[in-house]
Amino acid sequence: MKRLEAVRMEQCIGCHSCSLACARLVHKKLSWNTAGIRISSAGGLTTGFEAQVCVACDPAPCAEVCPTDALKQRKGGGVIVKHDKCIKCGKCAEACPVDAIYYEPESDLPYLCIHCGRCVPFCPHNCIELREIPTYEEE
Repeated sequence: MKRLEAVRMEQCIGCHSCSLACARLVHKKLSWNTAGIRISSAGGLTTGFEAQVCVACDPAPCAEVCPTDALKQRKGGGVIVKHDKCIKCGKCAEACPVDAIYYEPESDLPYLCIHCGRCVPFCPHNCIELREIPTYEEE
C-alpha cells in the first residue's frame, strides 16, 4: 500500500508541476481544478508553500458519507473515485477532515489524490514521495 506524502515542502518553489502532471496524466484535463494535489502559499513567497493532498484516512469519512459509492474505501487508507457514480451532492467534500477534495466548477465533480504517484517525477526538488505504508492485519 502506498501513499503520497509531501515530505520536503521547505524545498518547494511553487511551480505547480505536480498539480499539472496530475490533472493531465491522471484526469486527462489540463486544469488546476482537476488536480488531486494542490500547492498554495503558506503565507506569501517568503514563507514557503503547502501541499493540499489526501492523507489516506482509514476509515475514510468521505467514502462513508457517499450515498452512491462514487468514493469507495481503498484497502489501507484513501479512496477509489468513480465519477460516473457521483450525484454531485458534495457530502464527501464536507466530510473531508483536511479539505483535500475539490469540486471542479464546470463538471461539479470531486477531485482528490488517489495516491498513484504520477506527479512525483515532475517535482523538480523532490518535495513529494510515494511511500510504502505498513498495513496491519487484525488478529
